Amino acid sequence: MGRTEYYNDPNAPKANTLIPASNMLVVDAQGAILLQRRRDTGQWALPGGAQDIGETAAQGAGAVREFLEETGIVAEITGFLGVYTNPNHIVAYADGEIRQQYENTYVGCPVVGVPTVNDEADGVRFIQPTDLDQYDIHPSMRQQIGDYLAGVCPHLG
Repeated sequence: MGRTEYYNDPNAPKANTLIPASNMLVVDAQGAILLQRRRDTGQWALPGGAQDIGETAAQGAGAVREFLEETGIVAEITGFLGVYTNPNHIVAYADGEIRQQYENTYVGCPVVGVPTVNDEADGVRFIQPTDLDQYDIHPSMRQQIGDYLAGVCPHLG
């Protein structure tokens, strides 16, 4: 599905939906953060996705199900980073849906599995925080990662 992101763009189309999504910021024992390179935008991001009816935000969406689907890794939730919603971050899809960002971001650790590419991601890897500037990461993802690294939001772990 075609996707165009607008971030603080005054020419962005008006949102017509607000769909809860969940991301998971997973950190390994060496402090590296797992990111995926999205096939639709080419940018590196935290794995995540829209919550399905019948799922809780933590058990479904990006927190567990989407994380496994998008990375090949089973992860365990160890904390909650925060809710990120920005009316100036708009995602427009080819089918006419135009979403305002709304993401619950969980913190976790890997349990089992190896980073694996898939239909949604052509790159999946653990990246040391000191190397993040070498990657094209969307500003909304940088904010979430930055909050985690700065300890701005409460989390366990």
